[in-house]
Amino acid sequence: MTCGILLVTHPGVGPALLDVATRLLRHLPLKTEAFEVPFDADLDTLLPLASAAMRRVDGGNGVLILTDLYGASPSNLAAQLARLGTPARRVAALSLPMLLRVMNYPEQELDQLPATAAAGTRNGAIVDDA
Repeated sequence: MTCGILLVTHPGVGPALLDVATRLLRHLPLKTEAFEVPFDADLDTLLPLASAAMRRVDGGNGVLILTDLYGASPSNLAAQLARLGTPARRVAALSLPMLLRVMNYPEQELDQLPATAAAGTRNGAIVDDA
């Protein structure tokens, strides 16, 4: 069994990253879904829908929830999701390098994936002085 990946983002961010990752990798090794949080969203209304998305990606070993901006509505919704009972971990600052890094380690357990995700974003930030 593997972990699932749920992207909880502002509109357009998650689906775009999933599209690019799928084109680059051809096949995503982990069950992944994007859940968009509208700017004027009522989080209490979205919680059951986001919970259903989390259950769809759960492969039996929990879900890694990746959000785009810590403290914003998607991150706050992710915090609520993490308290619902399905084993879940959250990481903010979602980027394409983060998502690709996670996909390259599908065998990792839920407790290892957050560090892998964070390393993807850290190592993907390059200052090019050229």
